[in-house]
Amino acid sequence: MPVDHPDELRRILTDIRTLALVGASDKENRDSYRVMAYLQGRGYRVIPVSPRLAGKTLLGETVYDSVSAIPDAIDMVDVFLNPSRLAPVVDEAIASKARILWLQLGVINEAEAARAEAAGMTVVMDHCPKMEIPRLGVPPIR
Repeated sequence: MPVDHPDELRRILTDIRTLALVGASDKENRDSYRVMAYLQGRGYRVIPVSPRLAGKTLLGETVYDSVSAIPDAIDMVDVFLNPSRLAPVVDEAIASKARILWLQLGVINEAEAARAEAAGMTVVMDHCPKMEIPRLGVPPIR
């Protein structure tokens, strides 16, 4: 069952340092861009994932075409995709050994969440870290 308790969400957001943001956009008016910029401003390392932008730089980070292409260890995979497109991302998240799968607001897929949990991942579904951090009083990462 996906995590929904404030204490657990706070713990996740306090413990992670590096995350992959799947569905990254270079358009400043897109939620994924704003969330990436916000999280970076809070001290997290956010590695953007977007096949369309792969090889480019977004907010100072190299963009990768997939989670599996990221050469660095990641703690969390944050997903901004249509729920019907989650299966390959969940496969890559599991293979990456990330501890957390975070599905953004509106990204609801019970079957894929259950699959990630069965592989040992903690899943957060239908939440936004940009909204949860101030609500839960999570201090900046420094």
